[in-house]
Amino acid sequence: MSIPAFSDIAKPSNDLLNKDFYHVAAATLEVKSKAPNGVSFKVNGRSAHDGPTNGTIEAKYLDAPSGLTLTQAWTTFNALDTKVELDNTISKGLKAEIITQFLPSTQAKGAKVNLYFKQPNFNARAFFDLLKGPTASVDAVLGHDGFLVGAEAGYDVQKAAITRYSAAVGYTVPEYTAAITATNNLSVFSASYYHRVNSAVEAGAKASWDSKASNNVGLEVASKYRLDPASFAKAKINDRGIAALAYNVLLRPGVTLGLGASFDTQNLNESAHKVGASFTFEA
Repeated sequence: MSIPAFSDIAKPSNDLLNKDFYHVAAATLEVKSKAPNGVSFKVNGRSAHDGPTNGTIEAKYLDAPSGLTLTQAWTTFNALDTKVELDNTISKGLKAEIITQFLPSTQAKGAKVNLYFKQPNFNARAFFDLLKGPTASVDAVLGHDGFLVGAEAGYDVQKAAITRYSAAVGYTVPEYTAAITATNNLSVFSASYYHRVNSAVEAGAKASWDSKASNNVGLEVASKYRLDPASFAKAKINDRGIAALAYNVLLRPGVTLGLGASFDTQNLNESAHKVGASFTFEA
């Protein structure tokens, strides 16, 4: 089993609790296609419950022999994003990214360099923002026999100071994972658990405590049930009584529909409930 990145130590439980719940937006649309020359295109749009509709059009070119990937995106905020990736080109196990952003309306610019290095028992990353600060963020994870330990730190080059730090430990096997994380300078603590009960049922939970904000512990519980090879349903509820339901179905090859709703179970007579839908087309 490969060693996850620091942000992915609790990924199975986080995905179960947050992914594929479609009430977050009123509607989302994603269209993917691939040209004969290997260039892939993706267009996505999102209509928020409160706020503007936004979207992105993206083109990606992959040259597999050289490990070069070029991605160009244009958003409805009139931002031009470019990403150049070099995978296993400089050194085996090393992936480098150069990311730039340009906003024509304000002439604002951004430039970042990201490095990813993976070995059988080690996963490290470094992120550099060249024009803001400059700042750097590094993290690393060590793993052995399913046990994981990782740490993260942020550094402001101009101030010559560490700006944040976090730590995490975890244990992962094919059937279940468990993780404890301490973020925000070791002030926000989370404990999460994920269990693949069988091929059709998944369950998980997460408890969180912000030592600087409150003595209360937040709790979320979620489950996923695969109805058949083409569809699944999800449900979750938190300690505040907010419940969410989701349904995902493959209507036909390349066409996926997602439906979701959330309810405030403690205030069912109020208009705090949300519904959403997602359509994905892939060719």
